[in-house]
Amino acid sequence: MRNAATMKTYSAKPSEVKRKWVLIDADGLVLGRLASIVAMRLRGRHKPMYTPHIDCGDNIIIVNAEKVRLTGRKAERKVFYWHTGYPGGVKSRTAGQTLAGKHPERLLLKAVQRMIKRDKPLSRAQLRKLHVYVGPEHPHAAQNPEVLDVAKMNPKNKRSG
Repeated sequence: MRNAATMKTYSAKPSEVKRKWVLIDADGLVLGRLASIVAMRLRGRHKPMYTPHIDCGDNIIIVNAEKVRLTGRKAERKVFYWHTGYPGGVKSRTAGQTLAGKHPERLLLKAVQRMIKRDKPLSRAQLRKLHVYVGPEHPHAAQNPEVLDVAKMNPKNKRSG
């Protein structure tokens, strides 16, 4: 049995964290599966040096956010509600309407945001490292992002059609 004095728990310091830039093409990927992978990488849980109270995650760039897929009948059955603040001001929009609307990237942004702990300074710092774009172009070419092929991780991550 080991001596308790020799066993130490590693805790990363902010100066020790090395952040990479990762590029993900969302064309044909399933929304929830993509959001969970992105949330894990934003928090840094894929790294062995992960520390819960330190921002260890990478910067993530997602392109083609309008081509993300929803499985089953979620496009017409998944409904988002909000209130305007006025009497009778309950509004709603389906996930399919959001994807076909003016800002389809918001569906992916909200999915990732809801998988990270909210309303804390650490979670806001982690979400600032997420960059989502509708088309295939992004302004972060100078950072030389490495491409992460989410479709090859698991066959269920990509849907055609």
